[in-house]
Amino acid sequence: MAEACKRVPHGVVCLLSALRFHDLTTQAPFEIWMAIDVAARAPAAGYPPLRIVRMSGLARTTGVEEHRVEGVPVNVYSAAKTVADCFKYRNKIGLDVALEALRDYRRVRGNLDDLWLFARICRVANVIRPYLEATA
Repeated sequence: MAEACKRVPHGVVCLLSALRFHDLTTQAPFEIWMAIDVAARAPAAGYPPLRIVRMSGLARTTGVEEHRVEGVPVNVYSAAKTVADCFKYRNKIGLDVALEALRDYRRVRGNLDDLWLFARICRVANVIRPYLEATA
């Protein structure tokens, strides 16, 4: 992850890689998922392999946390933002992964206020609501 952030300093670790970082999934992605601006230039192929997701506006800039991995600053979306993104990109990663993330988030974090905030920002509140009601 540190190498990926060196290659894409303007990127933010997202989706499956962020879920793994926050221990909200059993998935083991073989690529590092990175979010970049819609107008940003995609990085050249190299190691580690990257999966680029383009985001814009508040959906790209909110919920970013800075962590240190191997002495390198790494930007990662928060757990709540990552779960909201999983529902937004459920066609890319699979609904089963999004549901697993939601279950694990509720079990570990419990507080849904942040999740609702990011669900509204990512425009998926109406998508998440039935799943939250079913698992309540």
